[in-house]
Amino acid sequence: MSNAATVSQPVPFSRRLKRFMADRPLIPLIILLVMLVVILQILRPGIVNERWLANTVKFAIPLAILAGCQTMTMLTGGIDLSVGTVATMSAFIMATQVVNHDPAMAILIALVPAVLIGLINGIGVGVFRVHPLIMTLGTSLIGTGCLQVYQRTVIASGAKIPPFLAWLGTGLTYGVPNALLLFVPIAVLIVFTLRRTGFGRLLYAVGDNEGAARLSGVRYWQVITALYVISSVLAGITGLLYIGLIKAPSLSLAEPLVLPSVAAAVIGGTSIFGGRGGYTGTIIGALILTVLTTLLTILQMPEGARRILFGLIVLFVTAAYLRIIEDR
Repeated sequence: MSNAATVSQPVPFSRRLKRFMADRPLIPLIILLVMLVVILQILRPGIVNERWLANTVKFAIPLAILAGCQTMTMLTGGIDLSVGTVATMSAFIMATQVVNHDPAMAILIALVPAVLIGLINGIGVGVFRVHPLIMTLGTSLIGTGCLQVYQRTVIASGAKIPPFLAWLGTGLTYGVPNALLLFVPIAVLIVFTLRRTGFGRLLYAVGDNEGAARLSGVRYWQVITALYVISSVLAGITGLLYIGLIKAPSLSLAEPLVLPSVAAAVIGGTSIFGGRGGYTGTIIGALILTVLTTLLTILQMPEGARRILFGLIVLFVTAAYLRIIEDR
């Protein structure tokens, strides 16, 4: 018998670091967020204060909710490019309908298109097997066209923002944004759904291995239809909150949030290939992008360059996560 002792090879630091990031994805995200805030404070001394923090949270909340839609759909290997159009439609319809109706009725009317678009997306993806990117892009274009036609019918009636939506979107109570009254329950519900409910487990199962999920008795089309309806309703609620923040209804109100919502979900650790991710990281990703937007504004970077940067972030982070998964 050989007396030679087996010497274990030390694990390289780079491999340990990758393993650490894969096992604790929230820690590097929080570090990145803190670094961006420090850089912002260095470039503009005194900007980081209670007022800045409240404004950052107010603008991050609509992005975080839309990113929640992306997180849930991406868990199944899909994506929802119609959320910007749905949010814009809900906001614009509500603002024009509230002129002649009670605010509660106007909100219900505004959410009807959201439910319809979500239902169409779900049936298209879940029943007819249309790729989610193509399906949601198509409904987005159709929704935009319908909104333009609708605008011509109400152009003479004008629009207004209900005071309670303005209070919710821009108001502060003891320095805390009122929008948290809406966001916290939504965030808790999404996190609870993904972690503690059968529906959440089905989303992960479908994204991880659709074939195995079907063999286990999962009714794929029902899961997907419910998912896209929920995503569209959340997008509609986001539009109502966002118009209270912006206070200016337009036909492109929430469209600029679509790409950042995807970026926030990807930065937060949700895989675009499905089966991996969570909403907590997405919230931090939305905060990171909001702080980054402020930083780019201070650096006077044009909107086009910002979009290029967001696209590069999505590509870089996706490649990084794929590399980490391969090395595990």
